[in-house]
Amino acid sequence: MKPIAFSKEETRAMVSEIQAYFRSELDQEIGGLGAEMLLDFIGREVGGYFYNRGLEDARTLVAARMEDLTDAIAGLERQTRFVK
Repeated sequence: MKPIAFSKEETRAMVSEIQAYFRSELDQEIGGLGAEMLLDFIGREVGGYFYNRGLEDARTLVAARMEDLTDAIAGLERQTRFVK
């Protein structure tokens, strides 16, 4: 599977969020390199859990929509003498 890649702008934004979190929640400073290394670690080691949860949420949504479509199609059926 192809690894997930982010643009430079996305990476900068995520690094900035990590740095802000460290400042506000941990009362610590983390440099850009450290924040980027932490981001890489999170993506590599635990990112799959978040990715898989997103896929499961998408599957659930698609299944619900398919059920709605199936019901809508059934509603289009016309009465005939043939009974299923």
